[in-house]
Amino acid sequence: MPRQEVLEKIKSAEQEADDIIEEAEAEREDLVAEARHEADEIRSEAEQEANELESERLAEGRKDIEKERERILEEGESARDELVADAEDRIDEAVEYAVGKFEEAVNAQT
Repeated sequence: MPRQEVLEKIKSAEQEADDIIEEAEAEREDLVAEARHEADEIRSEAEQEANELESERLAEGRKDIEKERERILEEGESARDELVADAEDRIDEAVEYAVGKFEEAVNAQT
């Protein structure tokens, strides 16, 4: 094979190798860009899911707090009603006691 032909084949092979390398680098860059894009999408979806979960948990927490508040208010109202009933039951006793003390004071002056 003549020397010129060998040189042409070598140059052609080198050019082909350069083309393959260039194609591979472009493909690598495309793959990296695609992977970054997919990672951004996954991260965005994860953040959205986390925000939704946070909102759900906050709503559940608020419901629990409201239930506890209502329970405490009901207990307070029940205790108040008991105290009022007890006080009303003792009104007659208190009036009798006060009248008795008043009568004693009046009798002591006469």
